[in-house]
Amino acid sequence: MIEQLNPVLQALAAALFTWGMTAFGASVVFSARDMSRRVLDGMLGFAAGVMIAASFWSLLVPALEMAAHLDIPVWFPAASGFLLGGLFLGGVDKVLPHLHIGVPQAEGIRTPWKKSTLLVLAITLHNIPEGLAIGVAFGAVAAGYPSATLPAAFALAAGIGIQNFPEGLAVSMPLRREGLSRLRSFWYGQLSGIVEPVAAVIGAAAVLFLQPILPYALGFAAGAMLFVVVEEVIPESQQGGNTDLATVGAMLGFALMMVLDVAFG
Repeated sequence: MIEQLNPVLQALAAALFTWGMTAFGASVVFSARDMSRRVLDGMLGFAAGVMIAASFWSLLVPALEMAAHLDIPVWFPAASGFLLGGLFLGGVDKVLPHLHIGVPQAEGIRTPWKKSTLLVLAITLHNIPEGLAIGVAFGAVAAGYPSATLPAAFALAAGIGIQNFPEGLAVSMPLRREGLSRLRSFWYGQLSGIVEPVAAVIGAAAVLFLQPILPYALGFAAGAMLFVVVEEVIPESQQGGNTDLATVGAMLGFALMMVLDVAFG
């Protein structure tokens, strides 16, 4: 049934699923008293692996294949879009107030906002490129490129949804430790994922109306996603001293996303 929907609605439905997985992860706060740092680090490493694999297999490879039909160097759209995506997220990171797990100092412009709000904004920043990636993937399918298929777009959404589970946990559990009620901790945890449907719709609509930018948009989403991984997710997974566990998690996440993309792409 979803195959018959408008591509923008397809992207919205897929991103609502990933948002739901964030909420599912946040809901663990109702049944668990706390989560060990080892488990959290392993899950953050897993999320990093998924995002790295998605950046390459689901975004950069299709961008390179699409650029082969253009009268420009094959590498140019993917490389320039990739760097622009990183610059964009870098700029947002410098401006948007946010606070990472285990870090006492908030980043971005100074603000009197509460710690709970800053933690939510940190995960929200993670979710912007993920939503864009989903939207661009479904927009690429509608554009009719052979390298972009509906199963591949679904596989990307599934991989992002899986790694959103620990992201929801990464908000709700620390907030519970800060003294918030379980309900408020869950609310803030799921709220961090609401940006994904918005970003997915923007990404899909932009590609549909401006199809020539598609290879650049795929590279942009990949660059934004990899910036988040290197700048935030991997360092957070290493802070607890569980480096081996986080690394194994990253390897497993990468392998899972690679299998999903190759099997369904």
